[in-house]
Amino acid sequence: MTALHAETAPKLAVVVKGWPRLSETFIAQELLALEQAGHHFDIWSLRFPTDKKRHPLHDQITADVKYLPEYLHQEPARVTRAWAKARRLAGYKTARKIWLRDLWRDPTRNRVRRFGQACVLATELPPETRGLYAHFLHTPSSVARYAAIMMGIDWSFSAHAKDIWTSPDWEIEEKLETGVGGAAFGVTCTGFGSTHLQAMAQDASRVELLYHGLDLDRFPAPPDARDPSDVFRILSVGRLVEKKGFDRLIEAFALLPADMNWHWTHIGGGGLKDELQTLAQEKGVLDRIDWRGACDQPEVVAAMRSHDVFVLPSRIADDGDRDGLPNVLMEAASQKLPILSTPVSAIPEFITSGTHGLLVEDAPQDMAQAMVDLAQDSDLRTRFADAAYDRLVADFGVDAGIAQLSKRLKALLA
Repeated sequence: MTALHAETAPKLAVVVKGWPRLSETFIAQELLALEQAGHHFDIWSLRFPTDKKRHPLHDQITADVKYLPEYLHQEPARVTRAWAKARRLAGYKTARKIWLRDLWRDPTRNRVRRFGQACVLATELPPETRGLYAHFLHTPSSVARYAAIMMGIDWSFSAHAKDIWTSPDWEIEEKLETGVGGAAFGVTCTGFGSTHLQAMAQDASRVELLYHGLDLDRFPAPPDARDPSDVFRILSVGRLVEKKGFDRLIEAFALLPADMNWHWTHIGGGGLKDELQTLAQEKGVLDRIDWRGACDQPEVVAAMRSHDVFVLPSRIADDGDRDGLPNVLMEAASQKLPILSTPVSAIPEFITSGTHGLLVEDAPQDMAQAMVDLAQDSDLRTRFADAAYDRLVADFGVDAGIAQLSKRLKALLA
C-alpha cells in the first residue's frame, strides 16, 4: 500500500472490467487526471489483465488495484464468506430482489457471477466508502449497482460504446431510474450516446456528455515533416474485432491499382487475426501487411509519426456493437497523421469529412478510392492533418471534461 493510501481509506471505489488494458487508454488517462485533481480511490477490477504489456500511463496511477473473483468457482471460500457477510447488510434483501428479477430476464452464468462479485465488493470495501463509479454501463455497472444497494450508498457510471448498444433496453432503463438502484449520475463520451441515454432516462439531466479528450502533455509535438518514401504507408490501430471493419479494409486493399506501392501496418490484438490473415492471403495482399500485435503507447505514437495516413474503417457489428468516438483518432490527430474513417456513431463529432479528414462508407470500393485520392495528393493530406490537429487542441482537451466529472464525483461523495 502506498503512503497516500495508508493515511485514510478512500471514499470512492472505481469498478472496471479489466485492469490494466492496452485498448482502454481513455480510462487510464481519466483516472490519472482524477488523481491529479485530488481524488483518492481504489480500483476494483472484475478481471485479471491479459495484455503482456502496459502503457507508461498505467504506472503513473498510484491507486491500489484489487481484483474481484474473475470466476466464482475459482475462489469459493472468498465468495462464501462474502455472501454470509453480505446477507447481514441492510440493503441485501433489496439487492437480491432486484438481482433475481434481472436473472429471470437474463438467466446466464454471467448474471450469477455479477451478484457474487457484488457480494465480495460490498463486504471488502472499507466502511469509509461513500460512492462507486463504474466504467461501462453493462457488467461493471451491474456489479457496482448490486453492491451499492447492499451498502446503501450511491453509484455512478461512465458509458462508452458496446455497453450502450448491446445492453437490453430494460436493463439500461432500470439503471437510469430515479428510484432505488438507479445511478446517481452517468456520463458518456459521445453526443450520439448521450442523446440515446437521455431519451431512456427518467431524468435526462442525470446523464451528461463528457468527451474523453486527449491530454496532449503526454504526447510529443507532431513532426515537422514525414520522411519521404516511395511506399504509401497506411496505419491502423484497433482490436481485430468485427466492429473495427478490418475485413472490409482488406477487401479494399485488393481493389487498389496494381501500380500503387502501398504497405499496411496493423497494431492491436483481437480474436479475428487468423481469419483476417486468411482473407488477406485469398485477396493476394498478405505480403503487404505487417501485423504488429498489441503495442504500448510509445510504440503506437512512433508508428503514427512514421506513416502517411491513418485508417479506421469502423462499422456496426451484427449484434449492434459499434465504436463511440475512438481515442485513437485523436491520438493520430495529435501527430498530424491524416485520417480516413467512416461516419459511424460519434466519429463525425470529431472529424468533419472534407475538413478534418475523409469519412466514407465502409464499402471496400469507397475506401479504396479514398486511399487512392489521399495517396495522390500530399497537400490534401497536410490540410486534413493540420485541421484535425487544430480541432483537437481547440475542442478536445482533457481538462474541461475532468473538471466536469470531478464536480459530479464530489457531489456523489458529499
